[in-house]
Amino acid sequence: MTIQTLTAGGDTTTRVPDLAADTDGQSTQTATSVTPARSAPTLITVIPSTARRRGVPRWIRRPVGPLLLLLLWQIASWSGSASTELLASPWTVVTTFADLVSSGELPKAIAVSLRRAGSGVLLGGSVGIFLALIAGLFRLGEDLIDASVQMIRTVPFVGLIPLFIIWFGIGETPKIALVAFGVAFPLYINTYAGIRNVDSDLVEAARTVGLTRLGLIRHVILPGALPNVLVGVRFSLAISWLALIFAEQINANRGLGQLMNDAQEFQRTDIIVVCLVVYAFLGLTVDAIVRLLERVLLSWRPAFSGA
Repeated sequence: MTIQTLTAGGDTTTRVPDLAADTDGQSTQTATSVTPARSAPTLITVIPSTARRRGVPRWIRRPVGPLLLLLLWQIASWSGSASTELLASPWTVVTTFADLVSSGELPKAIAVSLRRAGSGVLLGGSVGIFLALIAGLFRLGEDLIDASVQMIRTVPFVGLIPLFIIWFGIGETPKIALVAFGVAFPLYINTYAGIRNVDSDLVEAARTVGLTRLGLIRHVILPGALPNVLVGVRFSLAISWLALIFAEQINANRGLGQLMNDAQEFQRTDIIVVCLVVYAFLGLTVDAIVRLLERVLLSWRPAFSGA
């Protein structure tokens, strides 16, 4: 029996002789099977992420929201929708800021507040990191420290103001202590979590190559915990400004808190807004410095930067 195959274009025709014709010499039947031609592969154009991001630069887009808010605020002040006695207009705030800077009153107040915040951050940060290292690296340290810290951190630091006044008086000490109390716990929690979340495979590999305990801590655990530590630093710095605002209400005779207290007595909402803006600006500046430090110290660690 002979099978003939004919190909025309992209179709294939197979001719199969009838078995009866082979025996009787009679007619031949043709079976035709059609195989569709293969379509050409579809090409997908991949657009690089850099090309997708072209358009309005990010440094132009980011200030749009705050500027729009200021514009609406100013329009509300001009139209009388917002009482200037309850909230000064943006232009009044700007002129008040210029007057405070030219008189030297605002720079001196900022210097005093920065010194308080810096002292509290150094004290609270040192305590938080030290306790986290003890609890994170040693099981005995965890048993002795972690439960107590977790219990104390639930106490709102604002509620400690009366107790700190009884303990430390009304000078600089209770203000610094309040900032330190607020700063210590975010650093402790993030540092402790960073140490305990180090990849166990890396630890086993380091032990396999013969690293000592000190070498393991230096080359594996601390670098692995560094991202969490920096997150804790950012949280702590943000809380430090919040704690400072409350701390400077404790009989403050210098600093931004003193300016706000005096402005409250004379109903100067423009000065109050200036102090709040300065607090926010200082917080954003410090946060930007820490983010830059993150990029430098964590350049080895690829991260998603947004789509």
